[in-house]
Amino acid sequence: MTLQFADRLNNVETSAIRELFKLLGKPGIISFAGGFPDSAMFDVQGIREASNAALDQDPGAALQYGATEGFNPLREQLAHFMAQKGAHEVTAEQLIVTTGSQQALDLIGKIMISPGDKVIVEGPTFLATIQCFRLYGVELISAPVDGHGVKTDELEKLIAEHKPKFVYLIPTFGNPSGALLSAERRRQVLEMAVKHQTLIVEDDPYGDLYFGEAPPPSLLAMSPSVPGSRELLVHCGSLSKVLSPGLRVGWMVAPEALLSRATMCKQFSDAHTSTFAQATAAQYLKAGRMPATLAKVRSVYAQRARTMGDALRQALGDAVEFVQPQGGLFVWARLTGAGGKVSDGNVFAKRAIEQGVAFVPGAPFFCANPDHATFRLSFATAAEDKILDGIARLAKAL
Repeated sequence: MTLQFADRLNNVETSAIRELFKLLGKPGIISFAGGFPDSAMFDVQGIREASNAALDQDPGAALQYGATEGFNPLREQLAHFMAQKGAHEVTAEQLIVTTGSQQALDLIGKIMISPGDKVIVEGPTFLATIQCFRLYGVELISAPVDGHGVKTDELEKLIAEHKPKFVYLIPTFGNPSGALLSAERRRQVLEMAVKHQTLIVEDDPYGDLYFGEAPPPSLLAMSPSVPGSRELLVHCGSLSKVLSPGLRVGWMVAPEALLSRATMCKQFSDAHTSTFAQATAAQYLKAGRMPATLAKVRSVYAQRARTMGDALRQALGDAVEFVQPQGGLFVWARLTGAGGKVSDGNVFAKRAIEQGVAFVPGAPFFCANPDHATFRLSFATAAEDKILDGIARLAKAL
């Protein structure tokens, strides 16, 4: 018997990153491929104490089924967490807890996208978002970015032309671009949302991972200064990059009508995010350990980012160009072909594997018109000596 799968699967393919991981079993390979936080940065003791507190204080609630909207003590802590970053008007009732921010994106696709609808994303953007939205039959439109994020003048032209169902952006240290959208451009995004009555989806998993000055406020935090924009804004957050991916705790703030439908669809998929994980996260945030954890993570990642940037400039010279990241987990680079060096990211990736180092070619991060000269490096999980060794190997692969 030949299984007849759903037609929607014709629009998606396996993640290029997941496929790359199959090649990483080679002994001694140095990987800059994953988008993971460093497990050595996890506050294991703090999470242990938080989980014990969850079981000691209310084990029945922590181990029982829970509300689809989320464990209320966590919702309250998340609202407080966002208030500390400028989003003062968010209440617990205005957010739902999701199984990572990835589920929030899937719920948005599920409730907003009909086959043939248009959605604008950055070029490049998060690969899983491209795959997720395409599963629902979307036509994706690519908005160009530079070192300061999406080009808002080009974005507005695309909104006017295509009248998308919504626009999806990662304004703060985007994956893979690492770009930081300026405060001026953030205001422009909110203003064009109101002008064109277009929904904006802000994905913000990396906003707390800054290396120097704090980034501009999130679109959510800025929205009160642009009347009418809050009703046209969805904000997705996550604890995965700053606390632990294994907890699978994310959240979504959205207009009431959208939030209620997202809650309904979440009931169909997983009933609710792990109550024990939520109770643990709530206790962790309540204990006040997050600021110290973030300070440590920022310091370590900042040094690794500097080391990688310096090594790239020294070892690869004018064969690559990139903007030094101010936060996040990634360096987004482009091969120039200078001096007759390789200029295709896929070719470069294959040569790099032969030299014992892995990264992700850039083309899969584009929904259209891919730039094949680009590639993404993650500095998060490699110690400085490994970064120096890995970049030296990359130079040999050119």
